[in-house]
Amino acid sequence: MTSEALDIEPRHEWHTLASGVELHAVHWDPPTSGTPEQVPFLLVHGLASNARLWDGVARHLAQHGHRVVAVDQRGHGRSSKPDDGYDMTTVADDLRLLIDELGWERPAVAGQSWGGNVVLELAWSHPDAVSMIACVDGGFIDLAGRFPDWDDAAAALAPPRLAGTPLDDITRWLETSAADWPEAGRQGTLANFEVRNDGTIAPWLTFDRHLIVLRGLWEHQPSSRYPAVQVPTLLIGADTGDVAWSASKHDAVDHAIAALPRGRAVWFSPAHHDVHAQQPDAVGDLLLRAATDPTFFTETR
Repeated sequence: MTSEALDIEPRHEWHTLASGVELHAVHWDPPTSGTPEQVPFLLVHGLASNARLWDGVARHLAQHGHRVVAVDQRGHGRSSKPDDGYDMTTVADDLRLLIDELGWERPAVAGQSWGGNVVLELAWSHPDAVSMIACVDGGFIDLAGRFPDWDDAAAALAPPRLAGTPLDDITRWLETSAADWPEAGRQGTLANFEVRNDGTIAPWLTFDRHLIVLRGLWEHQPSSRYPAVQVPTLLIGADTGDVAWSASKHDAVDHAIAALPRGRAVWFSPAHHDVHAQQPDAVGDLLLRAATDPTFFTETR
């Protein structure tokens, strides 16, 4: 079944958490059928990204009978933009509170990049809240291991100042850099930005908040969490073809799998860091297997 097989349209809702933060969420409802209800999926984006990067995966999961919610994390997209609360403990608790607000019981939760670290923290701190987690080219990010000094990390990883860039320039860049992506992936990337009346864009995540989120990621040590994460954990790696960077990621993933009680790694190669937007059906199929096949985490690999 392809992502175009059934015409499923998302709906947008805003959920006010017990903390007072309001999160924008994109809901994908499965077609009405007489089949038993399947495990729901919560999808979590990466740093400076947004919920719409998951559109292709979400549609695929919904077509297979699952309720799906993709969320804009605080500071991102259409969600609240407080000046603080971007440490890993707080953003993981946002997800726990959202699950409560949705009335879901132990959904499968997938996060990409920074979002992968967030869902790892969620599984570690609230193990009864989830049935399994998937970390898409994330969950193993240890910035302090590469940059022991925060100032060095901030200088090396600060985002470009894109506010004021013409939308046409961003669109042309996407047509080249994401030429092999489905249209939903390119549109999802454009949703990272507010489009101003003068035809220029501004990232929904401001420069200053980006650095605060980055500081929270820099302070996070995923390796300290692995041994205590009891739920099944899928690590999806994206081999971009950069030999040195891919080797470093392979080492990090190998270390994580060795420490996780119930972990499995699957690699996409060649693949973009945003592999969920680039190859949504393949990523969706993998998430389905991880969430519904009881042999997935025990089969020989």
